[in-house]
Formats: sequence, C-alpha cells, structure tokens
Amino acid sequence: MSDIHSQYNAIEKLIDDERFPEAIEGLLDVVRQDDTFVLGHLALARVYTKTGQHKEAIAHGEKACELEPADPFNFTALSVTYQRAWAGTQDQLYITKAEDAMARARQLQSR
Repeated sequence: MSDIHSQYNAIEKLIDDERFPEAIEGLLDVVRQDDTFVLGHLALARVYTKTGQHKEAIAHGEKACELEPADPFNFTALSVTYQRAWAGTQDQLYITKAEDAMARARQLQSR
C-alpha cells in the first residue's frame, strides 16, 4: 500500500471519531501531495459538509468529478453535497446543481 493510501486510511479513523479539524488538516496534506487523489477530495467534501463549510465541500466534490468524469459515484456524492449545501444555506442554486449532478450520475450508470 502506498504512503498516501496509508495516510488516507489513518485520516478515515479521525473522521470516524469526528475529529474533523485534524481530518481536514490531514486531507489537505494528502491532496497537496497528490492533487489527483480522488478519495482525498471526496473525503474533504464529506468533512467540510459535516462542518458546515459548504463552499469548500463543493469545490472538492467538483474536483473529484473533474478528475474522474466517467464515475457515476462522484456525481452522486456531488449531488448529496449540493443538497446538504442547500439545507445549510437555503440557496436554490444548490438544488438545481444537485439535480444536474444526479442526472449526470444516472446518465453515466446507464452506459
């Protein structure tokens, strides 16, 4: 297992223990080491969402989709991130984006 995967696995334990500030710091280090590490971006989207940092969550969710545009899971996760951003902000734009991301996920799944 590569060092970055070992580091990521240790960070997942921080997330499980709800040690979010430490997890964010570790995940940011992971993506600084390898900006193409999709799991790092997905985890950042998840943790930023849990901490109410919706703009940051969306940026990392979108990055995961940019890096792996053929993976329907990434678009499903992005849709959830947008939905939670809407719940936290009531900004209607996020609902539209959530629907678009889910439509993209379904389109990719049907291939």
